[in-house]
Amino acid sequence: MFKQQLLKYSLSLFLITSSLSAETLKDTLSTYQADKVPKNFEEMWQGFDPRKEALDVEVLHETEQDDVIIKVIRFRVGIFKGQKSMMAAVYGYPKGAKNLPGLVQIHGGGQYAQYQAILTNAKRGYATISVAWAGRLNAPGYLVGPDQVKAFWKGDQSDPQYKITTDWGALDAYHAPSRSGIHAFGDLPVSKWSIDSVKSARNSSWFPITMGTRRALTFLEQQPEVNPDKLGVYGHSMGGKLTVLTAAADKRVKAAAPSCGGISDRAKKHAEHYNGVGDARNLENITCPIVFLSPANDFHGAIDDLPQSIKEIKTDKWRIVAAPHNNHQDIPKAEVATQLWMDQYLKNSFTWPKAPRTQILLKNNHKKPIVVVDVDDSMPIESVEVYYTQQGLSGSDRNRKINQFWHFSKPKIHKGKYAAVLDLYSTDKPLWVYANVIYKMDKEVTGAGYYYGTYKANSFINSSLIDLIDAKELKAEELQTSIKKTLLFEDFKSDWEKEWFTYKTQKWGRKTHKLYHPAYQPPTADATMKLTVFAEQDNALIIGVDQYVKEVQIKGGQNNEVIFRPSDFKDANDEVMTTWDGSKEFRLVAAEALRPKTGKVRIIGKTWQGAKPQFKELIWLK
Repeated sequence: MFKQQLLKYSLSLFLITSSLSAETLKDTLSTYQADKVPKNFEEMWQGFDPRKEALDVEVLHETEQDDVIIKVIRFRVGIFKGQKSMMAAVYGYPKGAKNLPGLVQIHGGGQYAQYQAILTNAKRGYATISVAWAGRLNAPGYLVGPDQVKAFWKGDQSDPQYKITTDWGALDAYHAPSRSGIHAFGDLPVSKWSIDSVKSARNSSWFPITMGTRRALTFLEQQPEVNPDKLGVYGHSMGGKLTVLTAAADKRVKAAAPSCGGISDRAKKHAEHYNGVGDARNLENITCPIVFLSPANDFHGAIDDLPQSIKEIKTDKWRIVAAPHNNHQDIPKAEVATQLWMDQYLKNSFTWPKAPRTQILLKNNHKKPIVVVDVDDSMPIESVEVYYTQQGLSGSDRNRKINQFWHFSKPKIHKGKYAAVLDLYSTDKPLWVYANVIYKMDKEVTGAGYYYGTYKANSFINSSLIDLIDAKELKAEELQTSIKKTLLFEDFKSDWEKEWFTYKTQKWGRKTHKLYHPAYQPPTADATMKLTVFAEQDNALIIGVDQYVKEVQIKGGQNNEVIFRPSDFKDANDEVMTTWDGSKEFRLVAAEALRPKTGKVRIIGKTWQGAKPQFKELIWLK
C-alpha cells in the first residue's frame, strides 16, 4: 500500500512539474494579421487538425464503482503562445467492455464535469468523457471546485486547496470564475489572454473550448474500449451551445443532443462572432442527427428560434423535445431524449417515432383556431397534448420568455387524426402553438439529468415544430375570443395540472405562470384570494408567489378555506410583498427553502402527512 501511495505521489509530482514548466513548442495555430482575420466558419477552423498533435494524456486519479472504471485525466488541447493548454476531464466505461460507443458530455456555466454522467452512461453501455472546460470537476476521491481552481492558478502546491485541473496556459477560457476577469463569450476582446492580437472569432472563449471538445473526440477514438465510428456529443446550457459548435466543426460526431442552448446566439453585434461562433452559422454546418431539448420557457434557447434552426441544419434527422412551462430545467420524460437519441444512432437499439406535424386551421365554422396533429402510432401512445400561448414575443425579453403562460388543449380523435380547438384571449396578439406526443417505453431508462441528479423515465416526449402565427392572420379570419378576464383562477378539475408544472415529479407540489396572464390577474393590486383545500391529516401548506411565501395550517378531514392578500407574504429576508403587480409565478407546495442574503438557509413547511391534498378552488375575491 505504501509503495502504491509513493508511486502515486511521484506520478503527481511529475505531472505537476511537467504541466507547469515552460515548453518551447510550435503553436497549434498560426497568428492572424489584421487583414487576414477569418471572415467565416470555414476560415476560422482552417489549419486546425484535432488529430495532429499528441494528446499527452495524464491520469490524475483512478477508481472503480459498480464495475465502472472512472478516471480523472488531462489531455492536451494545443499550444498557444508557446504554452501548453491541458483540459481536465472525467472519463469512464464499463469494466471489461469493448467496442463501446463514445460520448462527449459538456457541462454548462457554473457546472462541473461530473462522474454521475459517466456512471449512468456506462451502465447503459457507453464510454463517456465529461470535459472540465471551466476547471471544475467532481469524481470519487477527486473534487475541484472554484476554490481549488483559484489555488491551481497560484501554483502553490503546499496550499491544501491545490488540485491539478484544466490549465489553459496563456489563454483564459475559464468561467465562474474567469482568470482574467474578462467575459470573452459574448464579446471578442483583444488582450494578453486572447489567441489573436486583432479582433477575431478565435478570441471568443467558445473557440478554444470547442478545440478542447474536438480533442476529446480524438481521445475517445484512441481508447481501446471505444468504437471510433460511434461518437456522440451532448451538453446543457453553455454546454448545449458547445454541443452545436462541436457537431458543426467535427464530422466524427454521429449524433448530437444540445439542451437549452445552441439556437439563440444570433445577435450581429460583431460580424466576426456571428460568422464564426454564432449559432446560425454553426447550425448551417451540422449534418449529423440532432435532437434539440428545448423547454418551452427557456431563456437561453428560445423555442421560437427552433423553426429557423431546423431550416439551417443540413440533416432531416432531427427531433424536438419541448416540455411546457419549464425554464432551464426539465422533467425525466424530456431529459431522457438524449439517451434515446444516442441509442438510435450509436447503438441501433431504439427507433424514434416520426416528429408530430401540426396543421393550423384558421378558417372554420368554430371561428376558433383548430390544430390538427399528425401522429406516428408506431409506439404505444400515452397522450397527445397541444400547448399554445399568446404571450410569445420574439426577441431578448428574458422576463417574457421564462414566464409566458401556455394554455393546454386536449385533442380529440377525428377521422384518424388528433384535433384540438383553441380558445383565444385576443386577436391583437400572436399565437404560438405546438404539440407533444408522449410515448410509453418498454424499459425504464436511468440517466443523469441536466444538473446530474439521477432520474428514471418510462415515457418520453416527442414534440412538433412550433407554429408562429402573426396577429394579422388571426384578425384576417375574424376569429372570436372566448377567454375572458375572470375571478376564477383555477377550478382544479380535469387536466388542470397540464397548465401547472414541477421539476420534482415524484412530489405533488405544483406551480404555474397563470398569474402572469392578463385573464387571471387580480381585480386590484391588493386583492384577496381564497383557496379551498382538503387534507386527510393536519398539515402545513406553503403558498408561494415569486420569491415570497406564506405558510398556512390545514386541518385534516375537512375542507379548509384559506384567505390571503399580498401583505401576508414575506421573502427570505422577511420583507413583505406589498402588491400583486408584477407577480409572475404562483405555487402550492409542502415545503420550501428560503435563502436570505446573510445567514443560513431556512426551511419552511415539512414532509406532508397522509394522501396528497385535494385542491377544490382558487378564486379572487372582489
